[in-house]
Amino acid sequence: MNTTSNQIKGYIHSIESFGSVDGPGVRYIIFLQGCKMRCQYCHNPDTWRMEAKQEATPEQMLKQALRYKNYWKKNGGITVSGGEALLQIDFVTELFKLAKEKGVHTTLDTSGAPFTREEPFIGKFDELMKYTDLLLVDIKHIDDEQHKLLTGWSNKSILDMCNYLSEIGKPVWIRHVLVPEKTDYDESLMQLDAFIKTLTNVERVEVLPYHTLGTFKWKELGIDYKLEGISAPTKERIENANALLHTQDYKQK
Repeated sequence: MNTTSNQIKGYIHSIESFGSVDGPGVRYIIFLQGCKMRCQYCHNPDTWRMEAKQEATPEQMLKQALRYKNYWKKNGGITVSGGEALLQIDFVTELFKLAKEKGVHTTLDTSGAPFTREEPFIGKFDELMKYTDLLLVDIKHIDDEQHKLLTGWSNKSILDMCNYLSEIGKPVWIRHVLVPEKTDYDESLMQLDAFIKTLTNVERVEVLPYHTLGTFKWKELGIDYKLEGISAPTKERIENANALLHTQDYKQK
C-alpha cells in the first residue's frame, strides 16, 4: 500500500453504524478485508481474502463515521476490526491519526497474528499505537498446538503482542471465544487465566459464547465447516468460564 496520505486505501468488508459490543459505548465499526488465520468458528469467512469489496481512503471513512458522532457521547468512537486489521496497518494508522485530531476514541480489534518485534512491522506498530486508545485481543487458545488445530496458526506472535502491549502500558480487553469440545476445558481456561494475570494492562476479560450464525457463509463459499454438530455452550459452561477467568475482577477495576 502507498504511504502517502491521500493515496492510502483500505479494503472494506462492511460497516456497523451502531456497534455496542466492540469497545466502550456506541461504536462505528469498520470491518476490513483480509485474514491469514482460518479459525474453525469464524463467522466472517468472506473476509479472509484480501479483495476490494469496497475501497476507501482514511479521509473518506472518517467523514462517514463522523456523521454518527452525536451518538457516541463521551466514551464511544471508532473501532476497526476484520478480517485482520493489522494486515492493513498503514490504512488503520492514518485513519486513527485523523480520528485523534478530531478527538475521537479509537479501538483496534485484532487477533495479533501478524505481530512481530522485527522491522519494518514493529516501527509501524509503534506508530499505530500513538493513535490507538484501546485494543481488543482475542486469545483463541492458550495451548500452541491446540491453537494451530483451531486456527491454522501459532499463538506465539499473539501472546508476544500481549506481552509487548503490557510492556508499553497500552490498555487491552482480552476476549476468549468459548467453543464446546475445543476451547472450554477447565485446564486450558486456568492456563489462560494465569497468562492474563502476568499482564499489567488488562482492563476487561470477556467470554464470547460460540454461535452458529455464520455457518451459512461457509456453505455459500463452498468451504467445509469443521464444527458441524457442535452447539453453543450451555449457561453453566459460560458461567464456569467466567469464574475461571475471573472476569468479574476486571469489571470492578
